[in-house]
Amino acid sequence: MPIHKIVSSKRAKAAIAAVLAAGIAVGGLWPASTPPAVILAVDHLIKPWESLVLKSHWDRYAKIWDICYGETKGVKSGMTKTKAECEALLIKRVTNDYYRPLTKCIADFDNKPVSLQASMISLAYNYGAERTCATNAARLASVGKFRESCEAATSINRAGGQVVEGLVRRREMGDAQRIGEAELCVSGLPA
Repeated sequence: MPIHKIVSSKRAKAAIAAVLAAGIAVGGLWPASTPPAVILAVDHLIKPWESLVLKSHWDRYAKIWDICYGETKGVKSGMTKTKAECEALLIKRVTNDYYRPLTKCIADFDNKPVSLQASMISLAYNYGAERTCATNAARLASVGKFRESCEAATSINRAGGQVVEGLVRRREMGDAQRIGEAELCVSGLPA
């Protein structure tokens, strides 16, 4: 159960509309085949919550080194990357290691509301794809209970066995500068 009331917002609706209006982005940062939900997750959920770090640093919660936008795979102390390297790595990892596994574990994932897809991709990026696939949120999304899925994902708000306020904000309604996953999720659901 969410700690706070989960409601649709103008800023989340605007983010969804902007990505959908652009269609599938061609050229530039985004490969032409990038699903809109990946773009929405990366630009409006993952980047704002993870922040860009160009030199590896120790994550005290996960007890692992990370770099770029929370990347942990193969990261060691003293590593550095450019912003362009971080952007390319993020897009590749989100598409291949988080989006694609969700298409296999959530029935008809590509045809679910783009806002639900994006919020689940962000959850998987932060929580792990396998672990996300095993959640009640994934089960509810598979059977078309979208609002319930959006709300169920808010329970994944702990690190080190403790509820972390930053994860509560990320999973729920965000903060003044950042859209929350559930906020985005419910903002794109059919009425």
